[in-house]
Amino acid sequence: MGDLGRVVGALTGPGAPFAVVRGESGGLVYASGPRTLREFVETTWAYGDRPFLVCGERTWAYGEFFASSAALAGRLVGEYGLRGGDRVCIAMNDRPEWQVAFWAVQLAGLVAVPVDPSWGEEPFSYVVGDCAPRLVFAERDRLLPSVAGWASRAGARVVSLEEEREGGSGGFDPGVAPPDLDVRAEDPSTIFYTGTGTERAARPGPGAVATQLAQAGAVMNARFHAAVADLGRGRVPGFGPVAAIPLTYPFFHPASFADVYRAMAVGGSLVMKEKERERDNPEKSLPVGLDLRLAETSGPVLLDGRPTPVTEVRVAGPRGASLPDGEVGELWVRGQSLAIGYWGDPQVGPGPASGPTPTPGPTPAPGAFPDAGGGWFMTGLRAALGEGRVVRWDGDAR
Repeated sequence: MGDLGRVVGALTGPGAPFAVVRGESGGLVYASGPRTLREFVETTWAYGDRPFLVCGERTWAYGEFFASSAALAGRLVGEYGLRGGDRVCIAMNDRPEWQVAFWAVQLAGLVAVPVDPSWGEEPFSYVVGDCAPRLVFAERDRLLPSVAGWASRAGARVVSLEEEREGGSGGFDPGVAPPDLDVRAEDPSTIFYTGTGTERAARPGPGAVATQLAQAGAVMNARFHAAVADLGRGRVPGFGPVAAIPLTYPFFHPASFADVYRAMAVGGSLVMKEKERERDNPEKSLPVGLDLRLAETSGPVLLDGRPTPVTEVRVAGPRGASLPDGEVGELWVRGQSLAIGYWGDPQVGPGPASGPTPTPGPTPAPGAFPDAGGGWFMTGLRAALGEGRVVRWDGDAR
């Protein structure tokens, strides 16, 4: 079984912190843990004065961060009149305000749409035209002038958080609680547009829609990876030193959420680099160690080829039949943290149909959801399995 197998078994057995059950859709879900990002982030208030975001000489404590997010969430609902399901684009560089905006959106029961701040007019206009956001967060100096023009043509309001904090809309009141809303596990939480990690793409791919339950699953995946690392070092999970975690991907990248969730889960610090990071492609980011982190997976779902507890993997042949261990075919995955489909599909949500819809039949195209609403996602990647692990990786199947 190996050391890693024994560690995983100890963490996922009946009654263990990462035990799983079969959900209504047929996929695996964590038996315990948060069911929405609002439920998760509200637990961070207890960390108070602990440092959360460290950027150069500037440090935001958990209490300051949560109060700012809660106050902004109240204004999104009250002043801006946004309602559950409305989309909010975040077109900002890595800075503490990015996280304030994202978590305000979650506290308000809205849908966050992270976009690459290096985009030009064509990809940005495509996204705002596709998902029809009611509001766009942008930076005052670098991005606001151009973004304002593109967004206004799509009927979206543009907000600069620098002006918000300086009192343009009353500033942040630390005494304000989040809006009293019922955020449900099945509500959409994020839309990540695929193939948007570099400026080479003139137009992004389809927007992968993840529910609150899916992002809560990504939270638990991050906790699981951290617990495996602690046990591998001979430490009891959650009782070691509070971590200082470097941000390894830009905030708009779905893989960055593993760092964010891991820090927040244990009251650790997220250390942000001040220099510009190299742009990564969120659709094709495949690090050494058979890791899988696509826009459709809400962050990493493999650890050295081994799926997280709520991730199932299979290798399919040309007609969708499962192949035996060792044979190379297309990697299919499903589980709690996966997107439910692409924006524009009638089964996923309203809006213009921009990307591929789930394709019925035995041979749907790579990169599709042949069974939207909880079924398998066809990654378009070639792989082979061995004892439930991805043991070979041969790149793109297309």
